[in-house]
Amino acid sequence: MNEPSLSSRRIVVIGGGFAGLSAAYELTRLGHRLIVLEADDPLGGLAASFRLSGADQPLEWFYHHWFTNDVDALDLCRELGIGDALQYRASSTGTWCDGRVWRLSTPMDLLKFKPLGLLDRFRLGGLVLKARRVKDWRELENRTAASWLTDLAGPRVYKTVWEPLLRGKFGPYAEEISAVWLWNKLCLRGSSRGKGGRETLVYPHGGFERLIDALTKAIRDGGGEVRTHAAVTGLEVAAGSADTRRITGVRTAAGVVPADVVIATPALPLLADLIQPHDTDYAARCRKIDYLAALCLVLELRKPLSQTYWMNVNDAEFPYVGIIEHTNFEPPASYGRHIVYLSKYLPADAPLYAMSDDDVLAHSLPHMQRLMPAFTRQDVLGHHVFRARYAQPVVVRHYSGLIPPPTCALAGLHVASMAQIYPKDRGTSYAIRQGRHAAREVCGKSCDA
Repeated sequence: MNEPSLSSRRIVVIGGGFAGLSAAYELTRLGHRLIVLEADDPLGGLAASFRLSGADQPLEWFYHHWFTNDVDALDLCRELGIGDALQYRASSTGTWCDGRVWRLSTPMDLLKFKPLGLLDRFRLGGLVLKARRVKDWRELENRTAASWLTDLAGPRVYKTVWEPLLRGKFGPYAEEISAVWLWNKLCLRGSSRGKGGRETLVYPHGGFERLIDALTKAIRDGGGEVRTHAAVTGLEVAAGSADTRRITGVRTAAGVVPADVVIATPALPLLADLIQPHDTDYAARCRKIDYLAALCLVLELRKPLSQTYWMNVNDAEFPYVGIIEHTNFEPPASYGRHIVYLSKYLPADAPLYAMSDDDVLAHSLPHMQRLMPAFTRQDVLGHHVFRARYAQPVVVRHYSGLIPPPTCALAGLHVASMAQIYPKDRGTSYAIRQGRHAAREVCGKSCDA
């Protein structure tokens, strides 16, 4: 079967998150026309935004920021002419432990962390330095995060600080999580700290929607098309033998969109459903990776909840792993009120995930009041609940052997899912890198940038 020439190929990108939009932008930048198909509206995937009544700028469904070493995202902002929107601010972090909040923004804060003895405080502080000594992540593939952390910092540090966070983040998978996942987190956060040891984070004025809008405009200006409410329901494949099958289009409710090349960015279980009729082995590989869902309760408050931006909660009874007070990072004047995210990763069949929005709030309020007695129901001006079924791939030991390759038996299909970013973890900057790389792979060596 003859392959269409490079210039005449019809290209479809499935998914309007950062990976899909970045792939489409790169393709248009390299002179190709294409169509992006996104099932939802708005664009942005997990970084999609909504607007509060009377607010000056949009707010993400789920909390977002960039680290100073998220160079792919920061460079793309500058490339698209919105570099002046990037705002660099020192963050404030802390942990709820033993009935109070402990600040953990600087080395001095760590020395005052009394839930641990003095020697264990030094062990906790030395974790980042020890993690950076690992130059090849493959050394950690056969280790769990639990065993690796215990070896590095001792059992008291693990039990006091890390075990509650792993259980809060991964629930029933906590003891199975790979050391590689945590190693990446430690190195990423450690390299975002300044000379005084304080962490600096980045947030664009206008929110992440600023970059989404800039990408969408660049795609359309380059001759591409972006469609929302355009869920892909199947793949059209040319008849032939097993080794000559080629994609000819994608099916949507509005009809078939012709395609010689498809870059697919949704979660692997969703892709498995599309691929199953054409490549059962690849579909089975996609299903080997488990995912946790995510739920965020976003609170609009009339006054601050705390002085901390990012608070990990080491309390087994608290239904969330983190309290992220967004307006201790982005000023409350941007929204006309104070904004707090209550974040939870959980199995999709968990009772909390199935609750109505009002029931989520009612369930959460007593827990909030237990941690912060000054907080009352009257402080809540509004609430919103956002859910994502496939939010966090479960990164277990030997995860690299589970990841399906970017291509399968269907010629013309290129898979670029966040589950394939490993050894990095999901994040918008890595999604941007992955999307642009997938576009160059589709174009071949002649399109290397």
